[in-house]
Order: sequence, then structure tokens, then C-alpha cells
Amino acid sequence: MSELSGDKEKILSAVGGKKGLIDAGFPALVFLISFNITKDLWNSLIASIIISAILTIIRLVMKDTIQHALSGLFGVAICAFFATKTGKAENFYLPGLIINVVYGSLYLFLNLIKLPILGLILGPILGENLAWRKDPIRRAAYIKAGWLWVGLFFGRLAVQYPLYRAGNVEMLGIARLVMGYPLFIAVAWGSWLIIRDVPKTKTEPA
Repeated sequence: MSELSGDKEKILSAVGGKKGLIDAGFPALVFLISFNITKDLWNSLIASIIISAILTIIRLVMKDTIQHALSGLFGVAICAFFATKTGKAENFYLPGLIINVVYGSLYLFLNLIKLPILGLILGPILGENLAWRKDPIRRAAYIKAGWLWVGLFFGRLAVQYPLYRAGNVEMLGIARLVMGYPLFIAVAWGSWLIIRDVPKTKTEPA
């Protein structure tokens, strides 16, 4: 396995791999499909929670990590709380909007002070720790990739918040679906293309 392939596998593993992405996102997809068909908030919430619980049990039986399944279950529970507390189906998506505000602001701020969050996360995973901070070219690559994520988070808000304010649950759900994993994967791939073309910073021997 080449060094680049090994690095890609490390990054994919850090986000939970394919199973982790399914565990964390599939329950929300179930809610969207169920609500669009039934228009029933409670049944849709119950369906998404049941799916999340089943995924958690499957991971336990297969002796896989349940971290991402539990994360998905917890996320659905939070979304369900917001929706049931207000009785408004659109509030199922409110936590996601808040998360985009937080993440987008964090990526933006750290990019502006030249301490890109991608470097803080990927540096230890790729074996360069924080040595990249003294490497202008490598740091610039992390910053450049970071702008893709700033665009992702604030782009989601630009499209989804007006739909949330209008209470358009169907379109909000579709926008959440289209701008969820497909856009996440595209931005992640774009970030990888930027980062892989710049040599990793060598760490000083202990």
C-alpha cells in the first residue's frame, strides 16, 4: 500500500468509515422518507429512533464499534426532542442548523488566525502532529482545504434556513439530504486532493 493510500485509509477510518457514515446518517433519512409519505410527526420520529436502535444492536452483535451508531441515536433523540417539544416537524432539523453555525464559525475563525482545524485534526492522524504549523506550504494547504468546509457549512445555512423559517418541511428535508452526505463527500474529496499534493511535514525525532 502506498503512503497516499495509507493516509486516505487513516482519514476514512477516523470518520468511522462507510459503516460509521451509515450509522450516523441513515436514521435522519428514514425520518425524511416517513414524514414525506405519512405527514405524521410522531410515527416518523419513532421510525427513525427504531432504525437507529437497530443499527446499534447490529454493531453490538457484529462486535463492531458502536460509537457512530450511538452518535446517530443520540442525534436523532435530540432532533426528536426539539420537534416534539414544539410540535413542529421542521424543528427536527433545527439542531443541524445550529451545528452548521457552530462548525462554520469555528472553521472560519481558525482559518483567519492561520490555525486551520483540518491541520489540528489530521496532523496527528497523518503522523505530522503540529509540525505543519512551521511549514508555510503545508499550512497554506490546510487553510485552503478549510475554506471548502466554510463554504459547505454556510452554504447549507443559506439554502436551508429560509426553508426552515417558511416551515417547508418537505423541501427542507430534501435540501438536507442533497446537501448532506453527497456534499460532505465532495468537500472531503476536494480537501484530500488539496492536502495530498503537498508533502507532509517531517516531525523532529524525539
